Amino acid sequence: MEPVMKKKCLRDKWEVPSSTMAKNTLNPIRKIVDEMKLTPNPQKEMIALSIGDPTVFGNLPIAEEAISAIIQSTQEQKCNGYAPSIGYEKSRAAVAEYESCPESPLTAKDIVLTSGCSGALDLAISVLANPGQNILIPRPGFSLYKTLADSTGIETKFYNLDPDKLWEVDIESLESAIDENTAAIVVNNPSNPCGSVFSKEHLKEILDVASAYKLPIIGDEIYAHFVFSGFKYYPLASQSVDVPILSCGGLTKRFLVPGWRMGWIAVHDRNGVLSKEVRQGLIALSQRILGPNTIVQGALPDILTKTPQDFYDNTLNAVEANAKICYEALVKIPGLKPVMPQGAMYMMVREQRNNIGT
Repeated sequence: MEPVMKKKCLRDKWEVPSSTMAKNTLNPIRKIVDEMKLTPNPQKEMIALSIGDPTVFGNLPIAEEAISAIIQSTQEQKCNGYAPSIGYEKSRAAVAEYESCPESPLTAKDIVLTSGCSGALDLAISVLANPGQNILIPRPGFSLYKTLADSTGIETKFYNLDPDKLWEVDIESLESAIDENTAAIVVNNPSNPCGSVFSKEHLKEILDVASAYKLPIIGDEIYAHFVFSGFKYYPLASQSVDVPILSCGGLTKRFLVPGWRMGWIAVHDRNGVLSKEVRQGLIALSQRILGPNTIVQGALPDILTKTPQDFYDNTLNAVEANAKICYEALVKIPGLKPVMPQGAMYMMVREQRNNIGT
């Protein structure tokens, strides 16, 4: 039977182009890592320095309590169906308790669960900015911020971090980047890839700029509490008086389980500013993919409350010890000037030419 042609065919051959969003999407880190084809020296074991994945070498074991929580969540068979798009209420309540600080107490309604911290960043950027507007991102900084923004037509503008001040934000550079189209400022602390941990005083300097220009902050705080001896992590929200903050976090780094894809946004509202549209906007955007893994959601309360302090301590001691070994080796190489990290899993190394840092 011949097909009924209701409309005139407008094409004489097959052409199925990809979308503008797909064409505008480029994650440089994943492109390199996913497409990398190497033939390692058979006489030497390859050391991968390409990505911040704590599971690669198996020398950082995850907590037994986390494994038990996942097993229990699976065996109970209560988390196999669709969850609310923003996550189970008991799971959000557990994150709220975990993320709360005296200056900014949270409840379950302030939490949106996401597929990893990258999912949280995607929602936070998407809910605050429109195509043609811009967000301010750090340089050096995590390349995903630009990837997420570019794909949806949101522009990015850079503000500089100062290597001579242990990668603190150059406040003058931050302020000069702001214009009438700026929708939000992205602040990453502790830093990927700089390994810096901002002091309380420096966080207040950043917040003063955001307050003066009435700009919300997207806080990439996935390395929260992942700091070395002698330093302390302060949540942005603990220093904020009037600046609304969408803090993005998750299990990836501190709990060493990036593949579990559990992240969240903590909505630190100020004076109801985010209640007008942003809270509902986050819910609407979360409904596009119906939330993160439900088994991990079910395990989340136990993971957050039963993981012992010695697990965190042992992890940090191991990472810090390796950072020191790396620093002491690199600092002896002529032409290289490493900056000893204060936390996270990275170290920045400056190249010196004719005694001039570059």
